[in-house]
Amino acid sequence: MRRSRQRSSHLGLLLLFSQLYQVGLDNIPPVTLAMLGLNAYLFLFPAVPLMKACVSVHRAYDSGEWQRLLLSPFHHADDMHLYFNMASFLMKGIRLERRLGSAWFAYALAVFSLLTGVIYLALEAGLTHLTEDQSYSAACAVGFSGVIFALKVLNNHYHPGRVTYVMGFPVSNRYASWVELVLIHITSPGTSFIGHLAGILVGLLYTTGPLKKVMKMCAGMTSFNTFMPGTSFRSSGYSGSRHSFANRPTTEERSSSSYMAGMTEEEQLAAAIRNSLHDTGGGHHGAAPPPYGFRLTDEELRARRLTRIGGFM
Repeated sequence: MRRSRQRSSHLGLLLLFSQLYQVGLDNIPPVTLAMLGLNAYLFLFPAVPLMKACVSVHRAYDSGEWQRLLLSPFHHADDMHLYFNMASFLMKGIRLERRLGSAWFAYALAVFSLLTGVIYLALEAGLTHLTEDQSYSAACAVGFSGVIFALKVLNNHYHPGRVTYVMGFPVSNRYASWVELVLIHITSPGTSFIGHLAGILVGLLYTTGPLKKVMKMCAGMTSFNTFMPGTSFRSSGYSGSRHSFANRPTTEERSSSSYMAGMTEEEQLAAAIRNSLHDTGGGHHGAAPPPYGFRLTDEELRARRLTRIGGFM
């Protein structure tokens, strides 16, 4: 099993680069592209070992290691974890950055990344208190998927009339995030249910709660026409080619039609993997890891760290 992981230690990166090539770098807004680059860079050159990047109540609150709130969203357990998260983020980032504008989208990403971790800690601490089970406080989460769930809520909020097909059943976009939260937890053991729930709550705080107002106040803006939802693509500050978008559908636009054709986002990602493998001439017969953030024990973290070290040797 260790050998299999070593052989595929860079497959996720190859798939991600193939995905970016298919979309075209000039069709990806600057903040989305920069965030993709940051996550890929920190996977290849981690700021700290994975065991020091993941966030938990014991390690952040009890030990005072608050820097984990900043590190955990941008570090990933393995290359396929990185690929699934970044492929999902790519679709949402293109659409949301065009709608919100690059400046506000970058601001939202920063706030969501930090706040998702804070709410995750609060939920885990609350569960520890209610159940008197210390395993909740010890659970260490890592990955960008909490932020992705927050962006999923925003994306569904801005397209309320659409329908997502989940396992063949139509689900209103209003409830799609909740359905996917449960299904991912059932079908992908080891994923962080609380981390994903924290992302959904952050998204709801923005779309229906006070978070947007607080962000406006903190930004000290007097006019939000350039940065807030409803802004046209031309005023978003994105410097890519509009003509290229007009003649070549983006990944997000293709995914919208896939939704209507009865594919869930996870099915779209599986299709993307098959397309990318075909383009690169590669193949991977092992079971793919869960597509969202992992909830890791200390033993799993040590094993993944050893695997990463072996993969570069």
